[in-house]
Amino acid sequence: MDFLMSGLAACGACLFTNPLEVVKTRMQLQGELQAPGTYRRHYRNVFHAFITIGKVDGLAALQKGLAPALLYQFLMNGIRLGTYGLAEAGGCLHTAEGTLSPVRSAAAGALAGVMGAYLGSPIYMVKTHLQAQAATEIAVGHQYNHQIFPPQSWKVALVAAMVSGIAVVLAMTPFDVVSTRLYNQPTDAQGKGLMYRGLLDALLQTARIEGIWGMYKGIGASYFRLGPHTILSLFFWDQLRTLYYVYTK
Repeated sequence: MDFLMSGLAACGACLFTNPLEVVKTRMQLQGELQAPGTYRRHYRNVFHAFITIGKVDGLAALQKGLAPALLYQFLMNGIRLGTYGLAEAGGCLHTAEGTLSPVRSAAAGALAGVMGAYLGSPIYMVKTHLQAQAATEIAVGHQYNHQIFPPQSWKVALVAAMVSGIAVVLAMTPFDVVSTRLYNQPTDAQGKGLMYRGLLDALLQTARIEGIWGMYKGIGASYFRLGPHTILSLFFWDQLRTLYYVYTK
């Protein structure tokens, strides 16, 4: 569960931070092995880079490399945090007297980090290649002509739906947990719930007593149930819409 929870959490964060990764990649490649003042600066600062990329490459370019970025975050953080969590649960971080060992903790963290970085490195390379791709007038660094999927490919819709599935599960699982508990709580003779007064009360009680992870109980099952449902729904919707436009023209 530690692998899945940490991986999904990292993917959720990646949806919001990937545009910054695109900007960072472009700015780090700008002026590669060129003396200052001898090259044209397409990106003057972070904010200027955002505006330039959005204006020239389009707003969608700010999410370039999102698919490998999500996979990288899931693997790297899932392995890194999951492995550390297993070491902690197995008692490997404590001495024979039961006290936490800083040396063991550092060693476990380093080992988990190395494993995650090693397995995620090839995916990070692909992500970097895709995020560096830009229109000629603002291109920096070497330009790889990678194209994961052909235009209008059903695979584009499939990947987009997979990403949406992660976002939906992260956003909706707390409400799903609460709704399950509200439906399942015991009631008095008048049918009034004995444990929760309503949605907000259930949310607050769960968060206060069980912590943030209590709000995400069953998230693995939720994704394997809701994820495929979201994927297939969006996929079939996109394909039906494409067929409609083809046969109505």
